[in-house]
This record gives sequence, structure tokens and C-alpha cells, in this order.
Amino acid sequence: MQDLLDAVATPRRRAILRLVWEGELSSGEIASHFSASWPSISRSLKELRDAGVVTERREGNRRYYAAARGVLRPLRPILKEMWAMDLASLKRLAEKEARRR
Repeated sequence: MQDLLDAVATPRRRAILRLVWEGELSSGEIASHFSASWPSISRSLKELRDAGVVTERREGNRRYYAAARGVLRPLRPILKEMWAMDLASLKRLAEKEARRR
């Protein structure tokens, strides 16, 4: 579980994961969405691949990445609980602000 959390801990890796969530993209297509250097994008892809969060397929000298959705399933209850806590906090703040006015 910790590997999964570590894999999605940085904004760039989460952004990459969102890009490949619906389908496979080449590493070049992924990199075109960022202003970061190629080595930093490559490192992020490697970290995601090593954690098993994305799959890699090679075709000639191209590499294609896709989200390994099933691998992320164990995070769902944790994220759902965190989201519920955030919504409850937001509700309390909104109610407090409404009473203040």
C-alpha cells in the first residue's frame, strides 16, 4: 500500500496518471503536456511503472503507458474516506460562515 501512496504522492505523477487513465499514450505524448525536462518525465514514468501503477508496452523504440487501474483499487476506500472527511469539514465551515453573516 505504501508503494502505491508513494507513487501518486507528487503532482506530476498524478497528472501523468490522469493522462493515461482513459487510454494508452506514448512517452512523447505524455511529455508534451509538461514543461519539465525529459529526464524528469522519464523518472516519473519509471517510478509509476516500478510501483505497478502504469503498464509499459514497447513497440520498436517507442514506449506506451497505460494506467493499471486494478492496482489502484486498494486506495479507493482510503481516498473515499478522506474525501468524505473533506466534505464534512467544508460543510462545517460553510455553516459557520453562514451563521456569522
